This record gives sequence, C-alpha cells and structure tokens, in this order.
Amino acid sequence: MFPQRITDARAYDIARAMLDGFNRHYTLFRQASAQAKARFEQADWQGQQRAQAQRIEFYDRRVAEAVERLRSEFRADELPSATWQQAKLQYIGLLTDHHQPELAETFFNSVTSRLLHRSYFRNDFIFVRPAISTEYIENDEPASLPTYRAYYPTRDTLHETLVRIIHNFQLGVAFEDLDRDVDAVLRAMQSQLKLPLSSWTLRANFQIQVLSSLFYRNKGAYLVGKVINGYTELPMCLPILHNERGQLLIDTALFREDDLLLVFSFARAYFMVDMEVPSAYVQFLRGLMPRKARAELYNALGLQKHGKNLFYRDMLAHLRHSSDRFRIAPGIKGMVMLVFDLPSFPYVFKVIKDFYPSPKDTSREQIKGKYLLVKQHDRVGRMADTLEYSNVAFPRARLEEELVAEMRHFCPSLIEEDGDMWIIKHVYIERRMIPLNIYLQDAVRDGAQAQIEQAVVEYGNAIKDLVAANIFPGDMLWKNFGVTRHGKVVFYDYDEIEYITDCNFRRVPPPRNEEDEMSGEIWYAVGPKDVFPETFEPFLLGNPAVREVFMRHHADLLDADFWQGHKDRILAGQVHDVFPYEPSKRFSVSHFNQG
Repeated sequence: MFPQRITDARAYDIARAMLDGFNRHYTLFRQASAQAKARFEQADWQGQQRAQAQRIEFYDRRVAEAVERLRSEFRADELPSATWQQAKLQYIGLLTDHHQPELAETFFNSVTSRLLHRSYFRNDFIFVRPAISTEYIENDEPASLPTYRAYYPTRDTLHETLVRIIHNFQLGVAFEDLDRDVDAVLRAMQSQLKLPLSSWTLRANFQIQVLSSLFYRNKGAYLVGKVINGYTELPMCLPILHNERGQLLIDTALFREDDLLLVFSFARAYFMVDMEVPSAYVQFLRGLMPRKARAELYNALGLQKHGKNLFYRDMLAHLRHSSDRFRIAPGIKGMVMLVFDLPSFPYVFKVIKDFYPSPKDTSREQIKGKYLLVKQHDRVGRMADTLEYSNVAFPRARLEEELVAEMRHFCPSLIEEDGDMWIIKHVYIERRMIPLNIYLQDAVRDGAQAQIEQAVVEYGNAIKDLVAANIFPGDMLWKNFGVTRHGKVVFYDYDEIEYITDCNFRRVPPPRNEEDEMSGEIWYAVGPKDVFPETFEPFLLGNPAVREVFMRHHADLLDADFWQGHKDRILAGQVHDVFPYEPSKRFSVSHFNQG
C-alpha cells in the first residue's frame, strides 16, 4: 500500500530528477524528428537514414544518464522501499498537466528497473497500469500547432482545399505540378467511393482532417488524415516524393485501411514525426486503423520503448484470459535460436542458445549485434521488427514439458526458476508468420499453382528489396522467411546477415581439370565474406514447380553480376526506392520518376 503522507524530503527531488531526464529525452527526440523536414527538402537520404538509426539510441542514453544522476546525488539504489513509493506518488503529481505522461511513466519504469532488483518490481514501485489518463490531452499553447487541422470544403472548393492543405505544410521545395497531382487524388477518391464526386452528397459535417506533422521515412513524406462525410470516414494517406529534377509530387493516394496497415507495417522503419502530444496522434491513427494495436502505433512513431511497455501489458492480459500452454514453435528448429509460441497469441518468442552446432561460428554478442543492426536499419517492409526484453517471467504451469526440456538443454544460462515462475533473462519477441517453407509445402501438396507463384515471386522480391537496402540475408533458405496476413514475404532470421557492401560476390571458378569437376570437394579458395550466388540453386530449387517460377521471375539472383551491380550502386551513394504500396497504385509510374 502507498503511504498516506510524504515523510521523506528526498522523494520530490528524486521525482523531479527523473522527470528532468525524461523531458531532456523527449526534447532531443522531437528535435531529431523535426529536422526530418529539412533533410527531406534537401534530399539528404543518407542523413535521414542515419538520423533514424541514431534516434533509436536516444532513450537508453537518457535512461543511463538518469540512473547515474540518481546514484550520485541520492544513492538511489540503497533507498528504502518507502522512499521509492513516495517518489512515485510525487512523480504522478508532476505529470498532472504533462503532454507525454504515458511516455514519462515508461521512463520511470526503465530507470527503476536499472536501479532495483526485479524482486522490488511490485505494483506500488512501478507503473504496471497507467496512472495518468491520456484522454483529451491537447496542446493549448497559442503558438503551437493542434494535433490535426480540420478543413470544411464544398464540392466546388474541394480541389482548392486540397491544394491549400498541401501548401500549409510549407515545404521548401516546389511541386512539379500540384494541380495535376490533386486532380489525381480526387480521381482516386472517386474510385474508392465507387461513384462520381459530383453525385456524392456532402453532409453538413463534411470535412477533411489532417495530422499537423508530415510523417517522414527514408525518401518519402506522408500526409496522413481522413475524409469525414456524415457517418462515413475514409482514411487518407498521400505520399510525397521528389522527382528526378528535385521537384515534389504526390505519388499516390491511399484510402483503405489495408493500405495504411502496410504503410505502418511492423516490417518498416520507424517514422519521424514532430508531435507535442503523441497519445493524440495514436488516438487519431487508431481511428484510421482500428485493427492496429496501440503498441504497434507507438512503435511506428519511433516511441518503441513505450510500445514495448504496452505490448507487455497486452501479453499479461492475454495470459490472464487464456489457458493454453507455451510450446516449441512449429517448423524447422534453428541452430542458433530456440523459438516457442503460445498458440492463442500471434507472436513468437526467440531465445539465443548457449551453444551452436558446427558449422555455426558465432557468439551471443554477435547475434545480439545483428538484431540491433536490423532495429536501426531500414527494414524496407521485408524484415520483422523485434521487441527485446530482459527478465521476463512466465508461469511454469503454462510451459509444455518438451519446451522446458529444450530450454534446460540449450539455454540453461538464461533460465532462472523462481517458485512457480520461470524467468528468461533475455528474449526477442516477433509477430508470428507462416514459415515460407510450410506455406510452399502446403501449396505444392494441394497443387495450388497460383499460391506457389505468388509465394515464390514475393520471396524473390523480398530478397531484392533487402539487397536494395544494403542487406545480404546470409541464409536464404525458405524456412528463414515468413508470410504475413497480407501475403507479404518477410525475412526473420538475422544471425547471418551482412551488409551487401561488406560481401565479395564471385562466380565459381571453372574446374582446373576433370578430377576437380568430379570431386565433391571445393577446388577453389573461399574467403570469409565471399558469396557465390550460383551455388544457391541446389538448396532452393529442388522442387520443379518452384524452380520454374523462380527461374522465370528471379533467375538474376543466381548471377554474381546482379549482386555486384547493387553493391557498386550503394557504394556510389545511391538510395533505392522501396514503396510501402504496390507499384500499380502509383499515379503514373512512367511519368513520375521513382523519387
């Protein structure tokens, strides 16, 4: 129970120091996000990618700074429990009129978890549930922008209003032809409504609401909003790109929830968005994508630490309302990771094993480094985001015995048994997908040629998108890729990835003699970063139905020149375009350069 009154004078100072640490973090976070506008205007794509990666590190740095301050000024890790309870009460009071209270609560949890042993993590020490409501928080400062702007056009002023909406973002680069682009947006809106705009009855409350900040990622700026007409609400997303002459254009108009789900996919890099009240942005986005969990939206906005916090709360709630047991995940077992899941929960849990069979030559720290690389890199819609946790408690009764035996054998150093709980000291959590090898096996068994075609084409496209983003998957076997609910193929096994620019792509040298040709041994020298694309074929294309589709669409993946060409392009500083929507949705691929 909380104490009824504050008895320790240090409690307020501790709470104030903690909030100072968070405020510094969010100020720097917003500055980095706001600077994305200038980088977009200057077409500084490498700078944009660097900033996206660097921003991910901000949170842990500020947490470390806060921990050091609390230790040096208050000897915080030696304080009695009553002082921590009072500090939490004082912290709640400081958050009463705060614009990011939910993020500040997560920051409090992060700092205290660094300072205190997990046995202290009781409900009265940390924020297991939010203490401050985020409903109806708005920025009331006169000089600040509201969360969204609302426009009320008539049918006659719809074109003019859309032009004004774009101009209000005050981008410092001219559009190639904004009137042409707006006409294309209106035609797309008409197509989505399935009737001419001229016959669309505008209700009394007809309006267009647009979030006040553009969403920046890689080479694009995304306008996000919605069209409201009576009881009808239509999501709206307009990607703005550069053409080859450095002018701007609207590349397409997206008006379906499924389209926005792909734009905000867990396999994409985080957006850079300048937000004073992030909870209001999340609430607005939830109205556009009600199937998207709040945790995933916070992640997409670059607030992944709070996303982790929300995800963990959701997981605990799911455990309370389910009774199935954690099991070894279906599919081929990996050499590096022990993977398990809960059938009723759409995620998998991955634990790094203590040892690896030959020929794997790696370490726990190297593997963690690969996962960090993916976290900070442009995932181009083809690499699953991961949530990384320490000291996660699982009810022992909910673990199948086969899983318990596997954990005790492969990763005993990461397991701690504490009464009726099992503590896993380090775990990654990813969204569950259908392993591509299983998806293809089912398609081949059922003779589903269309499913085989779609999966193999998507697999090759996934690899080519990764190559464009300077990622060599390493192990390209089907089992290391998954199929999402949208039918997209996504890579999720990261322990062998490398940068394309670090690899040496070679052709297999011709055999020196007949003995070489007949030998089962390699007759040529192979360096540690050498890759021979033509050798992929025996491992990937044993099934004739799969081979036929692959060779028709992606035979170039077996050619060293394809890989070397992309390596040269990346080394020359080019940043490739990977769109979070189908190319067929673009207004005019032939007219608009891929900006």
